[in-house]
Amino acid sequence: MIARIATVLLILSMYSCYSFKGISIPATAEYFFVEDFGISVRNAPSDINQRFAEALRRKVINESRLKYSEANADLVFSGNIIGYNVNSIAPEEGNTTALNRLEIRVKVDFTNVDNPDEDWSNNFSFFQDYDSNADLQSLEDGLVVTIFTQLVEDVFNKAFTNW
Repeated sequence: MIARIATVLLILSMYSCYSFKGISIPATAEYFFVEDFGISVRNAPSDINQRFAEALRRKVINESRLKYSEANADLVFSGNIIGYNVNSIAPEEGNTTALNRLEIRVKVDFTNVDNPDEDWSNNFSFFQDYDSNADLQSLEDGLVVTIFTQLVEDVFNKAFTNW
């Protein structure tokens, strides 16, 4: 009797872990593809679009049941890096600022080949602040990774959860 109860509780806890994640992938979808993103800004690192596409590929591979395929994909992500801005924030006396802010904006197009009613296009943005006395070039890779982590999470949630 106790073994049966324990088994039922184990099954329920496993089910609740999966549904807590909230991933909702169409049953007919088996493959996805992330096109190389374009870049529509001049001041960004030249490979930023490729780095974003790769981060999105890794996220979907690692956190879904979908397989990556360049041919016959059921779900397709594409888009552009549309913003890469550094702005001064947190003003101080004497016309200086304490912090700078790096903001990246991405336009993502999502296509569901089997169900075009689920297609969408959306802009996503995120930023990271850093000390204004710091050299952006020395911090840039780390800031971009942090920003991409959130942007990819937002894109993933838009595509695969019912938010």
